[in-house]
Amino acid sequence: MSKPTIPQGTRDFSADVVRKRNYILSTIKNVFELYGFQPLETPAMENLNTLMGKYGEEGDRLIFKIINNGINDPKNIDKAKAGFEKALEGKSSSDLTERALKYDLTIPFARYVAMNHTQLTFPFKRYQIQPVWRADRPQKGRYREFTQCDADVVGSTSLLNEVELANIYAAVFSKLGINVEIRINSRKILAGIAEIIEEPNRIIDITVAIDKIDKIGIDGVKNELEKKGFSNEKIKKLEDLMDAEAKAIKYIGSGSHKDPNLNKLMFLRNAYQTSNVFLDGINEIEYVVKQSNLSNIKVDTTLARGLNYYTGIIFEIKAKGVEIGSIGGGGRYDDLTSLFDVPGIPGVGISFGVDRIYDVMEELKLFPEDLQVSTKALFFNMGETESLFAFGIMQQIRGKGIACELYHEFTKIGKQFTYAEKKNIPYAIIIGSKEIEEKNCVVKNLATGVQNIVAIDTLHQEIVN
Repeated sequence: MSKPTIPQGTRDFSADVVRKRNYILSTIKNVFELYGFQPLETPAMENLNTLMGKYGEEGDRLIFKIINNGINDPKNIDKAKAGFEKALEGKSSSDLTERALKYDLTIPFARYVAMNHTQLTFPFKRYQIQPVWRADRPQKGRYREFTQCDADVVGSTSLLNEVELANIYAAVFSKLGINVEIRINSRKILAGIAEIIEEPNRIIDITVAIDKIDKIGIDGVKNELEKKGFSNEKIKKLEDLMDAEAKAIKYIGSGSHKDPNLNKLMFLRNAYQTSNVFLDGINEIEYVVKQSNLSNIKVDTTLARGLNYYTGIIFEIKAKGVEIGSIGGGGRYDDLTSLFDVPGIPGVGISFGVDRIYDVMEELKLFPEDLQVSTKALFFNMGETESLFAFGIMQQIRGKGIACELYHEFTKIGKQFTYAEKKNIPYAIIIGSKEIEEKNCVVKNLATGVQNIVAIDTLHQEIVN
């Protein structure tokens, strides 16, 4: 028999890891609920037509498709053959697959809103914490199965929603102890850039290229645009606009601000007035920056986030001091539910990358040490009669909400101490025949080595302290 394995890009989680992940998840959940968001869950799989065409060409390639059940049924063999032939040509076919694992939480949420909009109270604020799947190449910080935490508001165009979401990011990462940079831009600025270089219908090509600037640099972006057929003149205009980011940082003029973000926006507003949509984007970013009043927010007009459904403000979160991709992101998507024939429901949302956040906290050693303590006390097994007596006392202690366990068999004391130490159990409880007779027990603090005789009636107080 071959050695058991798990699929590439997936992981098992030990108790230690689960506790750390739960610490992250509960921190995020508590902040979500503090801001009035309600929980929601959607199925692990969606109909394929729900997902396809919503993430752009590159995103569609990363969707895990599920082969139809009953594929070996003789009635379905011809359909399966036809489906496989189309698959070999790089095409999808309902003969082969009709469902897929969800790629993110936003599109399934939009589908939910479209299906239930007549029963929802708007604005509808929901949070969702579930796994998603992407057929990506596994690497550090990038997995094929990972957990997302999303918070979305639908049914409102108010920019106060963006302000709150920026503050949610700030609150969560402050509680987790991660020093982050909250990058902000607007798809309206990107649409304006497309107008300025006289390519208004090619915003997707421009966005996909700019979105890679952190990985491939400005020269790589220029090469990508050249391959897509952009002229040298238009590539030069686009390069000038991206260089404007650096020029804006140094901009000091009359009425300049102490905040470098506002100086940058002032420069861009004055330098590029030929596109109204560009100026709308500048104004929206300025509002969010001023109202959120966060010291770690940064205007970045090269931020693209390559998902097609964004229409306004977009966010991306970078952790400082570690080499890893974004650990959060999101934005406004005012036309998303129209993908499901329910127009007119605006929305905005953010997402937390739990797996990358975990990696950051591990690297920076930010997890509290007491997270690994589950069992508070181990009752030693001193024999059949003594263990049965200890079991009754243990059940009383559990009834008071204190986690404890009884060693499973009568064996050497040293072996039982080793078990407690390996599991980071802070207290050892010893009840022998003498202790039963005297109605007390020996309590040893394994961290300090201090050992006391304690009355059984007050045992729970000794363990709690």
